[in-house]
Amino acid sequence: MKKCKQIGKNLLFWVPVIIVSWLFFNYVETNYEKGIYKAPGEMVEVYGNKMHIYCKGKGRNTIVLLPGLGTAAPVMDFSPLVNELSKKNRVVVIEPFGYGYSERTSRARTVKNITEEIHMALDNIGIKDKVVLMPHSESGIYSVYYANRYPEQVKAIVGIDCVLPNMKNFVGEAYKETTRAMRVANILGVPRMEVTFHDGKYLPDKNIDAYSKKNRKIMKAITIWNRYNENVLEEREYLKANIEETENIKLKDELPVMFFYVRGSKVAEVYNEYTRHLVYSEMAVIEGNHFLHWDHYKEIAKLTIDFLNK
Repeated sequence: MKKCKQIGKNLLFWVPVIIVSWLFFNYVETNYEKGIYKAPGEMVEVYGNKMHIYCKGKGRNTIVLLPGLGTAAPVMDFSPLVNELSKKNRVVVIEPFGYGYSERTSRARTVKNITEEIHMALDNIGIKDKVVLMPHSESGIYSVYYANRYPEQVKAIVGIDCVLPNMKNFVGEAYKETTRAMRVANILGVPRMEVTFHDGKYLPDKNIDAYSKKNRKIMKAITIWNRYNENVLEEREYLKANIEETENIKLKDELPVMFFYVRGSKVAEVYNEYTRHLVYSEMAVIEGNHFLHWDHYKEIAKLTIDFLNK
């Protein structure tokens, strides 16, 4: 009995000490990382906060890459695809609030607000011509909303395994239920433990040569900073409502659209149904996972340029 009491006392002492030590370490390490990993692009004023925009290349098309929900470091994540596309095009990577090097915002993460922020960001860096929106995953619905609201500024949409307005049934209520736990996990520094010990779950495979050790190191750090921040979690909570907000939007018949999707995925039928009325639409099936641009960036870039040149 005495031994059990002693163990109990030791736990009461050491558990809080370990937790506080870990929180202190996580805080110090995060601030150190933010000090050495500087934003490679431009910090642009958007609705009172700074948003990070990265541009590379020049050419006949301006391709705007938009990240999926929770892609913590978009510029790093898209870098191999950017390098390929920018050989003959101007490529712009937008890091929405709460992503990459961008600040966080108090504006609600509705599809309307996020789309307005994308529009203002492009306007504030002087992009006035028509753009090709290239969304990954959830940013597909932002692209549809954008094309509907600013039709004169969209040349085409090329989606990478992206979410569309008719995919409401693909999103479960579990998104909301797990958000509270994620907020607590963020406070406790869980993202650093997750990414440190299971980096293969959150980062491109080490065998993909296009991602250098430095690139992966920066991605790892930014993923730790942003994985469960308030903007990302709020966007997660709004996902189903944002899809519902766009479900009655029909793309204009003459808008060129291309979708890449994973072989064997259930989305093929959904994509075909949504684009049935379009004059110019193509589908490209690729063997891989949801992050097709990680190891199929060359194929995606080539097919995208071929499509835009038609």
